[in-house]
Amino acid sequence: MSGFGIRLARHGLPGALGEPDQLLRLARFRAAHPEVIIGDGGFGTVQARIPEPDGETVITRYTLSELLDRLDELTTGPNGQPGCEPS
Repeated sequence: MSGFGIRLARHGLPGALGEPDQLLRLARFRAAHPEVIIGDGGFGTVQARIPEPDGETVITRYTLSELLDRLDELTTGPNGQPGCEPS
């Protein structure tokens, strides 16, 4: 495994090896939403855990781009601006 692959695995995203173009997008999302935990979901998936007042929301997708697309949908306000918490 290359140094790049080792860094992805260390960050809990070995499945993202096929999507290096999504890593900058992931970094921006993590900076904007540090409360959301994103990592390897097992069985070739990536997973996000979003804390909620009464528990958490868990989202699992097969690719990092699909996961980030869904997270963007959940964290974008009605006017298309980021910052709205998922309901």
